Amino acid sequence: MASHDRKTPLWHPTLWPAWVAVFLFRQICRLPWKLQTAIGSALGWFACHVLRIRRNIVNVNLKLCFPDIPHTQRRALAADHYRSMGIGLFETGITWWAPDHQLPPYEIIGREHLQAAKAKGKGVLLLTAHFTTLEICGRMFSREFTMGGLFREPDNRVIARQMRRGRIDKLRPAIPMDDLRALIRALKDGHIIWYAPDQSKKSKLSAILPFFGVPALTNTATSRLAAMTGAAVVPFFGIRKTDGTYQLNILPELENFPSGDDRADATRINALMEEHIRKSPDQYFWVHRRFKRRGDEFPNVYRR
Repeated sequence: MASHDRKTPLWHPTLWPAWVAVFLFRQICRLPWKLQTAIGSALGWFACHVLRIRRNIVNVNLKLCFPDIPHTQRRALAADHYRSMGIGLFETGITWWAPDHQLPPYEIIGREHLQAAKAKGKGVLLLTAHFTTLEICGRMFSREFTMGGLFREPDNRVIARQMRRGRIDKLRPAIPMDDLRALIRALKDGHIIWYAPDQSKKSKLSAILPFFGVPALTNTATSRLAAMTGAAVVPFFGIRKTDGTYQLNILPELENFPSGDDRADATRINALMEEHIRKSPDQYFWVHRRFKRRGDEFPNVYRR
């Protein structure tokens, strides 16, 4: 399709539907924030119960990760997750287009942990996971600290343009997802780099390790990056609270990391992520196929 061709001019007719969608969405994002969150919640309900977008993936993930809770409770958690996804859509809008003074209230807990890590004169891997609050908490964090990160542009050039202006241009530095040398150089130069290793692809730097007690393809590169660059690994988790405010939690630098055992380090990171996912389970990205590409020795849990 022409919309997926990066040489296609932005004004090409095949891209007009995307321009219209962006225009309409941007107008909706001018509404009061409480109204936007209400619309987002309603869209999430519609996506869950009517469109059923990726509903089987969400159901499988929740059943695997929370096998001990009743079925009715998992259904309610799935519905809450879709509402959180809907709100996250509008959080992306306010993140990309709103001035700082229009951001919702937030607090940062543990600021001193990041300052202590930076005081060592090395880079910082800001270790996190993929939550629905990813965009807005990243914007809030970047108001307080200069932060770089990895990025992958979407195929649609119109959406890529909006992402570049709204997110990528705010990263200092912005590093292409597959540019390992640039990532290492940024850490050696002392930058803070947002890093979420919970969505892995099969490679030499991956292994099948437990996530919520279930074998999952897991990125083992975090300890390698820390060893190669001397960077501190500082966990960071941002959540949306029930009162509509946000809490950005910066934890102490991981001690005795790396340990010299990449698999043990990655297992430790998975356990840390589990701990914080359990605190706000509806806000994690359950629409992602977390248990795919595990090899022939494991069943395809998403097959119907």
